[in-house]
Amino acid sequence: QVQLVENGGGLVQAGGSLRLSCTTSSSIFSIGVMGWYRQARGKERELVASISRDKKANYADSVKGRFTISRDSAQDTVFLQMNSLKPEDTAVYYCNSNGLGMNFWGQGTQVTVSS
Repeated sequence: QVQLVENGGGLVQAGGSLRLSCTTSSSIFSIGVMGWYRQARGKERELVASISRDKKANYADSVKGRFTISRDSAQDTVFLQMNSLKPEDTAVYYCNSNGLGMNFWGQGTQVTVSS
């Protein structure tokens, strides 16, 4: 069974920071684009940020300037640094690996931002 293991979620006050990490096998990590998605209660899952194998990053407009995605090939890990968090960032955050016709998801980690 494919595993993408996410860590780093939790409860934080508005304006605070959290760092999410997602670790997987090297074979999954290297297939293509790694990304973070989120799904708030009652809403559809949406892309937060993604990063290609050559480290080109893409961000949702709602998080530009606040979130930073990065990937470490030595650790087969992708990170999401989230700063200046807002209550509207509250959601379950999912790690994703996509490429070569394959698509894999993590189990999700809850991020809750209190006002």
